[in-house]
Amino acid sequence: MNFLAHVFLARQSDDAMLGSLLGDFCKPHQVGDFNLETAREIHIHRKVDTFTDSHPLVLDAKSLFGEQTRRFSGIALDVFYDHVLAKTWDTYSDLPFDIFVGDFYRMLIQRRGTLPERLEIAAKYMTDQDWLGSYREFAGVQIALERMSRRLSKHGDRLVACVADLEENYATLSAGFHDFFPQLQSFAANERARLVAG
Repeated sequence: MNFLAHVFLARQSDDAMLGSLLGDFCKPHQVGDFNLETAREIHIHRKVDTFTDSHPLVLDAKSLFGEQTRRFSGIALDVFYDHVLAKTWDTYSDLPFDIFVGDFYRMLIQRRGTLPERLEIAAKYMTDQDWLGSYREFAGVQIALERMSRRLSKHGDRLVACVADLEENYATLSAGFHDFFPQLQSFAANERARLVAG
């Protein structure tokens, strides 16, 4: 899952949403630097990634990619799933998309200067360039993958080439997301309940 899905799964509070982002931006030894709820969501973020990467529906989706691009299919699907979530937002949330994203950006802006350096940098771009809002259009997927490709040490072109696989299999991959995402929601909620009860 990419940024939007992680934040959505942790939408119950600002601290939880922050933790859902920090899963990609802090090292294990830094988890103790944050309050209990934020630390819990860092853990859930990583569990969500493992659940997603190994799920049969996601593995089926990866098999639709070409031989040259399959290695990068997980990254491409993470971004594509954010696109499908944004495009069909009303299926999953009663809160309008623009309000949700705006509230999330305000939280990030209010916490500038307190975030780990890597997230501090990413958060500025995320809010200034409206990364989450851009996912509503498929063009936002291509832009995100191009941005990510520049951070790869090699074969960034193959990540960008995944756009063609996504376009070719758009309907099938979208349907797969809608089959998968409710299962992911249940998994995240159960993992949270287990940790709270813990």
